[in-house]
Amino acid sequence: MTRYPRDFRGHGPTPPDAAWPGGARVAVSIVLNYEEGGENNLLHGDGQSEAFLSDIAGAAPWPGLRHWNMESIYDYGARAGFWRLHRLFTERDIPLTIYGVTTALARNPEQVAAMKAAGWEIASHGLKWVDHRDMPPEEEAAQIAESFRLHEEVVGEPPQGWYTGRCSMNTVRLTAETRKLAWISDTYDDDLPYWREYGDHDQLVIPYTLEANDMRFATAPGYITGEQFFTYLKDSFDTLYEEGGEGRAKMFSVGLHNRLIGRPGKVAGLRKFLDYAQSHQGVWFPRRIDIAEHWAKTHPHKRIERPSQMARNRFVERFGSIFEHSPWIADRAWALELGPAHDCATGLHNALCRMFRSATAAERLDVLTAHPDLAGKLAAARRLTAESTHEQASAALDALTDDERATFQKLNADYVAKHGFPFIIAVRDNTKDTILAAFHARIGNDTTTEFATACAQVERIAELRLKDQLP
Repeated sequence: MTRYPRDFRGHGPTPPDAAWPGGARVAVSIVLNYEEGGENNLLHGDGQSEAFLSDIAGAAPWPGLRHWNMESIYDYGARAGFWRLHRLFTERDIPLTIYGVTTALARNPEQVAAMKAAGWEIASHGLKWVDHRDMPPEEEAAQIAESFRLHEEVVGEPPQGWYTGRCSMNTVRLTAETRKLAWISDTYDDDLPYWREYGDHDQLVIPYTLEANDMRFATAPGYITGEQFFTYLKDSFDTLYEEGGEGRAKMFSVGLHNRLIGRPGKVAGLRKFLDYAQSHQGVWFPRRIDIAEHWAKTHPHKRIERPSQMARNRFVERFGSIFEHSPWIADRAWALELGPAHDCATGLHNALCRMFRSATAAERLDVLTAHPDLAGKLAAARRLTAESTHEQASAALDALTDDERATFQKLNADYVAKHGFPFIIAVRDNTKDTILAAFHARIGNDTTTEFATACAQVERIAELRLKDQLP
C-alpha cells in the first residue's frame, strides 16, 4: 500500500461559508511576532549569532561570536518598534494575536504587561526563535513542553494557539498531540481554517502567511518602501472583500515584526492600510482565538470514513459494487498511491476509472456484460443490485406499461445481438423518453464506437454512485 500524505484538496471546489460574526465579508487577522530576546545568540546558549529577518543584507551566522549590529536591530524591535505598534493598534482598538517566543517573553516583562492590558492574545511562537528542521522529534517535543511551562509561568495562563515558524516536518503533529491548543498556524495552505485529524483528536488549523508579511522587507524579492507594503495589503484586501460580497468570505492574515514594520518609514504603509480597511463596512478584526472559537462553533469537524485510510477488505467491501459486479477494480485501486485527494467522490472516481481504463479489453467487456438490461427480466424478477434498482427507478423504468416494457425488451435483444453487451446508459442523467431516443440512435453505431460509449457510461454511473457516498 502506498499513501500520499499531502492534501491538495482542502475544502474542495465549494468551500464553506465562513459566516463571520455580523456578516463580515473578510476577517483581518493581524499577527505581531515577538522574537526579540529569543533569537540565536551566545547569551541564549546557542552556538552562533542570528542571521534571519533583519535589515542587514546578506547576513550570515557568526559561529562562536556575538553580533553587535544584529543584536541592536533586534533590540530596536523591543525598545522602540513594539511601543510604536502598541500605540497604533490600541488607539484604533484593533486587537492583535502575539506570536510570542517564550524565552523572549520572559526577557520582556513590560511588553508582556502591555499586551495583556490591551486584551491581545498571546500565543506561543515556540521556546526559542531557532531553526527546527534538523531537530530530533523527541528534542522538539521536549522544547514544546518546556515552552508551555514557561509561557504559563511568564504570562499567567497557557497559550491557546501555536506557531513555530521555522518548523520541522514534525512540528504540526507534535503540537497537535499535546491536545492543549485551540489552533495551530504552521501552515500556509488556505484562506480559511480547517481541521486535521491526529488519532482521535481533531485539531483546528488557522493558516498563516509569508507574503502579506513585513518579513518581505528583509527577504528577496521583497518590499523596499512602506508604500509597496500598503499596495500589496490593499490588493489582497480588495480581492478578499469582493469575494466576501459574493458569499465566499475568507480570512486575511497579516504578519508583522517589531524590528521591521516598527521602523518609521515602514509603519507608514501599515497605517495607510489600516485607514483603508477600517473605511469599509463588513470587516472583522479578530484575534486568532476569536476565529478558532467561531470556527469550532460554526463549522465543527465531521469525521468520515476515508477511503485512503481503509484496509483493503473494507475498501473493497465499500466500493466493490461501484462498477457493477466487478470488485476487482476496487481491489486494484486500493494499491494505488491514494491520499486525501481521493477521500472525495471525484478523487476516488479517478482512481477506480484508472484501473478500469488500464484493464484488458476482455476485462472491460466483462464489466459491460455484468450490467443488467434496462427494464429487463432481472428487473422484473427484482434481482437487480440495490444500486441498479435505485437507478432504474429514478427514470421510472420500474413503472412501465406492458407496451413500453415490450419495446425495451426488443431493443435490448437487438442491441445485444449486434454488439455483444447490454445497452448501458446513466439513467439518472436521463428520462424514459431520452433513454429510448438514445437506444434508437446508438443501436446503429459500429461496435467499436459503442464499446467506447458504453465504457464512458459505466464511468459516469460509477461517478454518480460515489457521489451518493462521499463528499
